[in-house]
Amino acid sequence: MSISANINDFKKQLGAVNVKLIAVSKTQPIEKIQEAYDAGQKIFGENQVQEMVEKHELLPRDIEWHLIGHLQTNKVKYIAPFVNLIHSVDSLKLLQEINKQAQKNNRVIDCLFQVYIADEETKYGLGYDELIELLRSDEYAQLKNIRMVGVMGIATNTNNQKQIKEEFYELATLFKGLKQAFFRDKPEFAEISMGMSGDYLTAIEQGSTMIRVGSAIFGERSKKPLTGQNNN
Repeated sequence: MSISANINDFKKQLGAVNVKLIAVSKTQPIEKIQEAYDAGQKIFGENQVQEMVEKHELLPRDIEWHLIGHLQTNKVKYIAPFVNLIHSVDSLKLLQEINKQAQKNNRVIDCLFQVYIADEETKYGLGYDELIELLRSDEYAQLKNIRMVGVMGIATNTNNQKQIKEEFYELATLFKGLKQAFFRDKPEFAEISMGMSGDYLTAIEQGSTMIRVGSAIFGERSKKPLTGQNNN
């Protein structure tokens, strides 16, 4: 199937459940992203900062760019002028840098807390206790140029559907607890970003409001990044 047909299929699936589709465009050429855009897709997710900056320059200006990969503090300044949502906030230090760069650009940047839910040491994310400690800190209370709008998690890379379901359930449960304890009067705190090409149906079933889908839209991705750079 074509990219546009895949986009239309997702729109039909997700329209009924009010879930946002983030098309993961990392390593995809400009032509394929443009094809998805022409089919009505306006939200794209990138892992690498340099690649996202390059694509932002070359593609339509009304695209919403989401940074979904691990973000180093020294790279925040490059995306601060235009990024719509940063999914991967995994430390207070990173949040402080985003706040600083947002201030410089006279913006408030929307962010998600990346929560560690997988049974894999290679994944990034805040532990539950770390997240609560961050939210209770004076340093966090001083940040005025960031807006926390929800949580993000990546499930274990496994074929065990029961395990994936449990991990997503845990993230959704944590979200509800955070909403009640820290964001009761913040209607913008409403997003649970979880689910990718292989597990998005389970994620939606467990309460996801955003899914991050690459190969199910674009097909298998190119082996080499657009920019030839592997770092953020």
